[in-house]
Amino acid sequence: MKFFRTALFLLLVSISKTLFAQGTDCYIINNTFKSGEKVYYRAVYNWGFIWINAADVIFTVKDTIYAGENCYYLKSEGWSLKQYDWFYKVRDKFESIVNKDSLKPHWFRRDTYEGGYVAYNNYTFDYNSNNLKINSYTSERKSKLEQFPLKPCTFDVLSAIYYCRNIDFNSLVIDQKVPLTMAVDNEIYDLYIRFLGKEKIIIHKGKTYNTFKFSAMLVKGTIFKGGEDLVVWVTDDNYHIPVMVEAKILIGSVKALLVGVEGI
Repeated sequence: MKFFRTALFLLLVSISKTLFAQGTDCYIINNTFKSGEKVYYRAVYNWGFIWINAADVIFTVKDTIYAGENCYYLKSEGWSLKQYDWFYKVRDKFESIVNKDSLKPHWFRRDTYEGGYVAYNNYTFDYNSNNLKINSYTSERKSKLEQFPLKPCTFDVLSAIYYCRNIDFNSLVIDQKVPLTMAVDNEIYDLYIRFLGKEKIIIHKGKTYNTFKFSAMLVKGTIFKGGEDLVVWVTDDNYHIPVMVEAKILIGSVKALLVGVEGI
């Protein structure tokens, strides 16, 4: 049942592939979220007439202090629904600490258990030496320490989601491409998104949203086809909350649907 793992990874990674330009001036002032916010999602798998609720995910924001700076502690936790735990249990946690003013990431941790597969990543963004330091291991590989040159405006998957919510989406034109840099697992990727315009959509329990719509380039792999097979919808309001993410996979598609928001 690979769709469990796909659904959670999709929500945390692919919706973060939304929008931020490369360059030294990418860090901006946060105007869309605050401490105490909670956002809830349901991940579902779809193949033809088959629809399966796969997992739940929650995103939270809290205040914290890191290296003497006022920061946000961002956390996302995902878990498979109980009726599926007996044959494919998923427990995922992603954490990030970002500067409260600029949203520049300082630290990131991924701690995941997916059907017996364990993965751990710990990133330190060292802006003094301009290096990204990564400590990682999996159930198939021992602990490994790596270091990469830190490009300007590099984000982890979680800090990218919150950064994207502060973009002025109205300044884009249809089909405009925007480059982005993101650290995923033990690699740094240069990707892009394409702005597709505005759209009104209906999702959970018939709720209607006015949204901005994007497609994002995916890296071809064992699950994703590669190319622009992922689409993201974010609210056209002051909060820019992702309300739906849809990705075509090798068999069927995966969707992440907004089901609730608190603290906005």
